[in-house]
Amino acid sequence: METGFRFGVLLLVGLALLGTGVAIHAILLEPVHWTALLAGAGGVLAAGGAYGLRAELRTWLLRRGAIALYTLGVLGVLTALAYLTVRFSFRFDMTAAGLYSLSRQTRTVLERLESPVRIVFFYDQGMREARELLELYARYAARLTVEFYDPSVNPAQARLHGVQFAGTSVIESAGRVIKVNGGSETDFTNGILRVTKGVTKRLCFLDGHGEADVFSLQTHDHFEGQVGHTHGIGVKYELHERHGLGKARNALETLNYRVEHVRLVGGQPVPGDCAALVVAGPRLALLPAEVQAVEAYLAQGGNAFFLLDPWVDTGLERVIAGYGVVLNPDMVIDEASHFWNDISSPAVTSYTRHEVTRELPLTFFPGIRSLSPTRDRVPGTTVMPLFHSSRNSYGVTDPARVEFEAGRDRRGPLPLMVVVRKRLEEANRSAPTAAGNPPASSRVAKGEVPEDEALATAPTRQTRLAVIGDADFATNSFFHALGNGALFLNTINYLTEQTDLIGLEPRTDNPPQLTLTNRQMKGTFFLSVILMPAVLAVIGTAVWWKQR
Repeated sequence: METGFRFGVLLLVGLALLGTGVAIHAILLEPVHWTALLAGAGGVLAAGGAYGLRAELRTWLLRRGAIALYTLGVLGVLTALAYLTVRFSFRFDMTAAGLYSLSRQTRTVLERLESPVRIVFFYDQGMREARELLELYARYAARLTVEFYDPSVNPAQARLHGVQFAGTSVIESAGRVIKVNGGSETDFTNGILRVTKGVTKRLCFLDGHGEADVFSLQTHDHFEGQVGHTHGIGVKYELHERHGLGKARNALETLNYRVEHVRLVGGQPVPGDCAALVVAGPRLALLPAEVQAVEAYLAQGGNAFFLLDPWVDTGLERVIAGYGVVLNPDMVIDEASHFWNDISSPAVTSYTRHEVTRELPLTFFPGIRSLSPTRDRVPGTTVMPLFHSSRNSYGVTDPARVEFEAGRDRRGPLPLMVVVRKRLEEANRSAPTAAGNPPASSRVAKGEVPEDEALATAPTRQTRLAVIGDADFATNSFFHALGNGALFLNTINYLTEQTDLIGLEPRTDNPPQLTLTNRQMKGTFFLSVILMPAVLAVIGTAVWWKQR
């Protein structure tokens, strides 16, 4: 018995020394001679103790063999599962917002890749989430490859790519190379768009008339409902920066646009390289010279997005009427379909089939004016309403009331947003070419080129307009809600002919919330407060009557 005790102690000491040596080696991550000697000594002592206890161990195995085999089996299964998870990784994202998965917009971008993309990401140990995110990119898109380097461990690779700090991505595609600093999904997707598109389009936001500031932050300190400053009817307390377009600008830059302010004071023209001019809710009228600059820009084939609030004379009414659209001096009241309990915020769920409204969810507009076509059609223009208010809506022309006045106000449905296209072939045929050559029409008259060839080579340009009677829907307060942001971005992409970007909307970090229209709120109230208790009351009364 005493001999067995000594061998047992020897076995335990040997196992302890062996485990200690292995643990120290795993911690140090480098070969050290004394850890190897420690583990070797432990192995020898454990083997000697086991040999001395061979009779006792044999007896224990015969009695407890089934338990030992079961334990070994469980350990084998767990080991096999661990090995399979290392070789074949898979993820389950159980968050409601999909925080640990690629967004639908990013997946769409990856599906539309036409050329291979290579991403070299330089990271440190604190950027594990960014690395895992890029691994998701590579796993989802066959055309995208990812390489990872730690600049402190691989300084040669960092020098080769001109990288000095961790957190930098070098993205290459079709001979183009850009560097992106940041490790978020927005940063990576934006970089992929920039390197695959090759060209960054310039968006010009008109400034100087109290427009919503596109370079605002996202947090306002005055009362709504003041004269010349209101979302709709009633007084609300809002934070000042929420009237800005900071969220819209961030989304546009993510989609590879360059956003800038432009001022037309003093007769300055709209820059010719502006892919679109955005006029977002001016509070003051434009000067005649500014109106002429906008008119000249459109006449040369420019594109514009006019977001013009109710009861504000901007001076652009005449310009827009020249393209077949009239801005009505009213505000739409929709008693049937509106956002929450605000009847001056029409909610829209039905749209005309168009690129702008593709897969568009519910949108709402806090204080919007209606639009109308001009009495006479403007030659060469195509005007298409995108959506209307409901049949139970009307447009009030007096800011001091909300009741319908027969003979003065118009009944719905009322157009709320339109897009206009005007082709400029005739103007192009008579205009000089970019190289300074005579226009195609004069060259045909002189017999220098056949008419068919001149028509084939002459550029066919067109002006695209989008007009909506509200600017608040795209501000920081409402951009992230429902389909408002998607409507704004889709419109910009349509105007700049970036149709492959329509439907892409970067995710915004906002708390989840349930948003209901007035009809949905009334239906929920009726079902939960009236119908369900009434049914239970009837059942309870029937049971009581039967027992009685």
